[in-house]
Amino acid sequence: MMWRLVLFLICFALPVAAAPIRIKDLVDYDGVRGNDLVGYGLVVGLNGTGDSLRNSPFTEEIMANLLERLGVNVTGEMLRPKNVAAVFVTASLPAFARSGSQIDVTISAIGDAKSLLGGTLVMTPLNGADGEIYAVAQGTIIAAGISAEGQAARVVQGVPTSGSIPRGARVEREVEFDFNGLQTLRLALRNPDFTTAARIEATVNQAFGRIATLQDSGTVQLNLRGQSPAHLLANLENLLVEPETRARVVVDQRSGTIVMGEDVRISRVAVAQGNLTLRIEEAPQVVQPNPFSPGESIVVPRTGVRMQQDPGTGLAEVEGSTSLSQVVAGLNALGVAPYDMIDILKSIDAAGALHAEFLVR
Repeated sequence: MMWRLVLFLICFALPVAAAPIRIKDLVDYDGVRGNDLVGYGLVVGLNGTGDSLRNSPFTEEIMANLLERLGVNVTGEMLRPKNVAAVFVTASLPAFARSGSQIDVTISAIGDAKSLLGGTLVMTPLNGADGEIYAVAQGTIIAAGISAEGQAARVVQGVPTSGSIPRGARVEREVEFDFNGLQTLRLALRNPDFTTAARIEATVNQAFGRIATLQDSGTVQLNLRGQSPAHLLANLENLLVEPETRARVVVDQRSGTIVMGEDVRISRVAVAQGNLTLRIEEAPQVVQPNPFSPGESIVVPRTGVRMQQDPGTGLAEVEGSTSLSQVVAGLNALGVAPYDMIDILKSIDAAGALHAEFLVR
């Protein structure tokens, strides 16, 4: 009955007609973007779950450098604590982030630490792609899992070697960008499509005059004509546009999931499907000599081979369809399991009867 559930979800997971969507949910604005940050730091306060410094010498090096900066001389000392771990710290600097604002950070162990639970990240500079420091992170880590072990068993849930610090980094440097001085601005479609881009152009021109120009399937350029970019976008991004997308059939072979787009169509086609099962069984038999007689035990192979051909669906006709519900009804009538349905869709596509982009993941 699983195939009925899958096709039922296909039928109702997608809207009957495309609904108007806000422009802000369809496009990104040229220049309005975040920037990735990365840093290398030290987590302290772990309950014996940190790096073993013999296997992670870089942890000892960063700990020694940190103590030296704090005025503690550890030259020649043998450091063997188990409550510290070396980590990478990553974050995304949002667009228009100002000095003093706070952002979230993610921490990931890079040594052989078993868990970051209960640890505290020591002040860590976060660098951008240009090598400049844009934020500094510090705080108590919220680990993403737990780990417990005894002498003969260990239980791990989630990923205890990774965690996060909400609002754990403070912005120290701003990205220079004169947004208010722009004379033109490009709208970049997240899903490029000529029809959707043309509709955005028409909607913007109808609302603000002829300021929008369609450049390609993924770009609409705005001529600001001296208007404030911020005020223009504040009014423009809430305009409604009905997006257009290509017909697609997306298949996940691992889980047997099939998702069909609204515009999928199938031409009239006949389908026959059957299953061939080949079963091989090994049952070796040990033959021993009689008691007190010369000889040795030998293993005699015993192999059984069976081949079974299931009756399958026979030759079934799938009528040409003009709507998604008719496509689902036609495929549903074949009465096969999801994995068999995936093979049938592949064959229909190869025959040229599936009028949609077929994507397998």
